[in-house]
Amino acid sequence: MTLFSVEGKTVVVTGGSRGIGRMIAAGFAAAGAKVHITARKAAEVERTAAELGCSSVVADLSTPVGVAALEAAVDGPVHVLVNNAGATWGAPLADYPESAFDKLWNINVKGVFYVTQRLLPQLREAATADDPARVINVGSIDGIKVPSMETFAYSATKSGVHMLTRHLAKQLAREHITVNALAPGPFESKMMAFALDDPATRDAISASVPLGRIGRPDDMAGAAIFLASRAGAYLTGTVIPVDGGISC
Repeated sequence: MTLFSVEGKTVVVTGGSRGIGRMIAAGFAAAGAKVHITARKAAEVERTAAELGCSSVVADLSTPVGVAALEAAVDGPVHVLVNNAGATWGAPLADYPESAFDKLWNINVKGVFYVTQRLLPQLREAATADDPARVINVGSIDGIKVPSMETFAYSATKSGVHMLTRHLAKQLAREHITVNALAPGPFESKMMAFALDDPATRDAISASVPLGRIGRPDDMAGAAIFLASRAGAYLTGTVIPVDGGISC
């Protein structure tokens, strides 16, 4: 096995039908991993799975029923779990609804925790001292620095994902399971479409990135593959910004 190989590993990517989840799933599939992707919408996840050559699981991971459906659908050891499924919500401070915090807490934080909890037996089955099982949580630079947009629940929950990552990492290290987080900056996704679809706003966002551009699919896939390969085997409890330098 080469330093950055993930060939033959079983990988689960939640929220893998589009955006950052699809970028990560496509990278693993192209690198020879056996990939399972999840999403709430059956047509969308099945279409993406057919395009990428992976398997699909229809599940709403903000609910116990959805988490149980994922657990039942994935057989055998799981070498890599990518907790990517998430949501955002923007509204002015005076109008920001309680329902936003409830929805985003359930999917962005509770979903990460309970999917990891339910798949622990399969992660343990895959884990060895030389090649740990990996959990990769997708946080956000908005959980590191205060965003300019009024996305209060999103930034708070993504910061929660980062702390949950560190807490799980400390707990699971003795079982040869690493837990790390990626904190993306601006990438092409449904969450960013409202900004990136407008040429002027897109140019302004690109100009705010020290490296001068929006993130590309290979940028995100490469970071995830690094964490899942032999090259990333000695990292745990880290939060890695994949943001072109915005968080510097």
